[in-house]
Formats: sequence, C-alpha cells, structure tokens
Amino acid sequence: MQYKDKFDLILGRSKSLFQDDIDRNYEHIKSTIGNARVLVVGAAGSIGQAVACEIFKLQPICLHCVDTSENNLVELTRIIRSEYAQKNIDYMSVPIAMGSIEFDAFINSQPAYTHVFNLSALKHVRTEQDAYGLMRMIDVNIIQSLSLARYCGDVNAKYFCVSTDKAASPANAMGATKRAMELFLTAEATKTKTSLARFANVAFSDGSLLHGFTMRLSKHQPITAPQDVKRYFISPKEAAQLCIMSSIFGDSGDIFFPSPNMDLPLISFEDIALKFIEYSGYEVKKCNDEDEARHAIDKKCYENGEWPCYFFKSDTTGEKPYEEFFTENEELDLLSFNTLGIVKNFEKPNITLLNEFEAKIMQLRENGRWTREELISLIKDLVVTFNHIETGRYLDSRM
Repeated sequence: MQYKDKFDLILGRSKSLFQDDIDRNYEHIKSTIGNARVLVVGAAGSIGQAVACEIFKLQPICLHCVDTSENNLVELTRIIRSEYAQKNIDYMSVPIAMGSIEFDAFINSQPAYTHVFNLSALKHVRTEQDAYGLMRMIDVNIIQSLSLARYCGDVNAKYFCVSTDKAASPANAMGATKRAMELFLTAEATKTKTSLARFANVAFSDGSLLHGFTMRLSKHQPITAPQDVKRYFISPKEAAQLCIMSSIFGDSGDIFFPSPNMDLPLISFEDIALKFIEYSGYEVKKCNDEDEARHAIDKKCYENGEWPCYFFKSDTTGEKPYEEFFTENEELDLLSFNTLGIVKNFEKPNITLLNEFEAKIMQLRENGRWTREELISLIKDLVVTFNHIETGRYLDSRM
C-alpha cells in the first residue's frame, strides 16, 4: 500500500474514510455549495481550515471566514490563495469573536447566508479544571452556539454545528457541554434547519496530543502519552467531509458520525506514538517516569537514533478509556450512506430544563461570580447521561 503522508501512514488508510459517499453524491454537493453563501465560524482551527478549503474548492458564491486567531486566519487565506483557482468568489477573513458586538454587526451587514458552519469549540478536557475556563466552555459550546442557531433561523440558513464522540455518555465537561448543545439544537430544530456531527479525534489538529508529538520533536523534548486510553482518529480532510455531508444531507436535528460498518478502529495513544516515532525516523527509548524522559534528551540519544518516550496509565479527571459515537437509546439510520451513520434525534428535550439552565448560566455570568462545583451541578441536572469522572488530578500536571 502506498501512503501519501503521515495521516495515511498512522491512520492506516490510503484514501478518505468517506470517499465512497463523497463520490456518489459529488454532483449534488457541488451544485448545493456552488449556489451557496457560506459563513464558517471557527475557521482558523484545524477543522475550520479544512472545511473552508473544501468549500472553497466547490466554488461557492460567497465564503466568509471568522475566527479570533488573526495569525491562523492569515495562514488560511495564504493556503486558499496559493492552492485554489480564484474565480468570482466573495471571500473574506475577519478576526472577530462569535457573539461579540463586532460579530453581530458583521453578519447583520451581509446579505443572508444560506449555510453556516460553526466549528468553534473549547475542546480540551483540561479546560474544565477551573471555574473560569469551564464557564467559557459553557459559553462557547452552548450559549454562543445557540445564539448562532437562532440567527440562522431568522435568515433561513442551514446551520451545522460540530459535536464530538465525547457527547455520547460523557465523562467530562467538554463532552457534556456538547451533549447539552445537541439538546438545545434539537429543541431549535423545528425553527432552524440544523444538523450536527460527532466525530473522532482529528489527528494532528492544533492543540491535540498528536500535534503535541510534532511540537515535542521540533523542540527536542520527550514524548509522553497514556497507554490505556484508546480513541478513534480521522484526518482533517475527513472531518471536513463529514461536516459538509451533514450540512447538505442532514435533516433538522440529525447527528452524523462515521458508520460502524467502516470498522474504524480504536487506537491507543501509545500505538500512535510508536508509529509517529517510526515515521519520524527514530526508535522509541522507553522511560520509567517523566524525570527519566527529560534527562534522556541528549546528544547521545540523537546519535543513537532514539527518542525518549514515557507511557503511563491515565489517572486524570474526565478521561474515559474509550469513546463511542452513539448510545443504545438513540435511534440510528445506518442505511442512507455507506460510510456514514446518522443519529435520528427524535428525543424531545425537556424545554423547562433547557430554559432553566440557560437562565441560571446567564444569571451567574451577570453576577460575575460562580464556582466550578455550581457549573458541574447545573450540567448534570441537564445532561442525565453525564457520568463525571473526577480524580482530583488534571492534565496540566502532566508533561
């Protein structure tokens, strides 16, 4: 098998996971996006950039990209202008925050969008370790996402919002806030055409552990990873294709995910690290603890073609040993596509609970004072499947 890049080598496939369904539906995808005015929020992240590039290739009428990362937006524009034919696309990149005064003024100054992709998220389990990061996670993952959905309902735009496999039976606040977001958007689905996607860890996305492997090599630092945690992995391009398929083909309230028929394997972080070290031209030098790994980075190590690695058993808050895309209580459609499954979100959310949660969060934000325990309790009241794994130890204590 011929591998093109590190994604193919490490993920063990030489073509996109969803290529069959993309090819079968390409003309409909192209004609839909070709007539679309598209807004991508969170466009500067790894998934956002991939979505923006895939959409630009389909030559929409308009592609506007919004993110708080000015530098990454500049890089996105350079990628697009360097790789793809320009034609007559109304393209803009705007460094503003979703939900800000500037954001509201910008979208209200434009002709109505037909498709809005929201890739904004606080995605790290470690962010829940304090009350302030956790509140921002709630604001971005739930409150701002809901506000953008309501805007889409007002202008009759199709709204896509990214979820995560961590939303199925969540063990951490990141997954639970995304599940809460799914409930809110299901409640909005009668007024706003909305669809979602739960997908796996995006390999080498900014800030991910695999991206950390790349950074550790560039900075001559040891690699560490949990040996007992397994995850599903997809490439940024596959993530973008999943988002676009959900946006175009999803009925209101649908949640797309990689089909179990694809036999997508769970891979341990240790196995990924071993493959990555081999791909990078080194042999693994296993260490017994962090101190040994730090001290093993020396000239002799490089000369021997070795890279120090420390693999450990996970003991931090919010880490499930494996993830899942759906639960036994969710109704599935596994027949409409070959490579994609769909959660048909027929569950009727408790509107009273949703309204109470939103009101309490807004009140806490207005008061300017809250505790982590308060926020976790509010999330648990709303997301009954939230089985919080609390160990008192957080990822910031790890290398």
